Amino acid sequence: MSDLIELIYEAAFVPERWTHVLQKASKLSASASAQVFFFSETAPPRGMTLDNLRPLFDKFINGDMWKFSEGTQKMCAMQPASFVTVDDFLSAEELEHDPARVMLREVGIGAMACSAVAMPTGELATFVFQKWLKDGAFMPNEIEQLNLLRPHLARASLVSGRLRVERAEATTSALELMGLPAAVLSASGRMMAANSHLQRMDAALLPVAHGGLAIADRDANRLFQSAITQMRHETTAGSIPVPGIGDNSAFVVHLLPLRRAAHDIFGGADTLVLATPITPSALVPSATLLNALFDLTPTEARLATDLASGLTLVDSAARRGVTVKSARTYLERIFRKTGTRQQSQLVAMLKTVQPLVPPTPD
Repeated sequence: MSDLIELIYEAAFVPERWTHVLQKASKLSASASAQVFFFSETAPPRGMTLDNLRPLFDKFINGDMWKFSEGTQKMCAMQPASFVTVDDFLSAEELEHDPARVMLREVGIGAMACSAVAMPTGELATFVFQKWLKDGAFMPNEIEQLNLLRPHLARASLVSGRLRVERAEATTSALELMGLPAAVLSASGRMMAANSHLQRMDAALLPVAHGGLAIADRDANRLFQSAITQMRHETTAGSIPVPGIGDNSAFVVHLLPLRRAAHDIFGGADTLVLATPITPSALVPSATLLNALFDLTPTEARLATDLASGLTLVDSAARRGVTVKSARTYLERIFRKTGTRQQSQLVAMLKTVQPLVPPTPD
């Protein structure tokens, strides 16, 4: 699993590696094939696939079939924050007549698993895995294996989406191509390069002694420095919420390890720091954004949005059909993931992105 996670982060910068990621993840989940799609409001979909479905992939993505596929439209609307079996959300008639499913059945493809990553930039990355008809449905343990990969796929797809799946050959061009505030750090935490977008955030992201980088908010910086230290010893990643500072509105700092070819592309740097402004869009209007920002599980995200909308912990537990003890356990996990320490602090942080976290229906 650790080798696959390293490969995922390499694929963020070296698009041809996505094929290897999909191959290994397919083997892990006993899938026949796999794809990653990038959807946006302003451009046609794009993505990558394994070669065994490339002709169908090209037909699907280059024509209008994706617009008329009930499965595609439902998954984009639902934005499942964990991998789900697509068939569970389609009627028998939809399964029978969906043009994409008809095309896939003709080559022996049956069950499909899907998860969507709603990115703060307004884009949607969708990961799809398929089974051969003869192999039946996805087993719970296979879905679980995919869900273990999902947080890493989320961060890697954010970078791939910003780079428009084009390889950047030099550190400075790679950072500028992202269109987001970004810097690369050495293993010791020294800032080796930063783009102009990050340099303009000098009220929130500060240069410090020995060439390091810090966040102007105390709690966020505590998490940030701890994450940098941890990345020296293991292949990990993290997402840190930062409240509005000065003229900068609230944003999230992502730390991604640079391994393999990505390490070479960025001149031997070890960590990419990416500051993601929170940008509302019609494509990403719901609380599913919390999953992409902070790796919250669906249950944790629902609790967080309840609290942000004014419900008490007890009321949220009753609404969601869980015990208060379980809700407190979820809340402790949310504190760890969002860098907050108490409920009032969490709610204040969530309210900085209030348009994106409306109350969710029962």
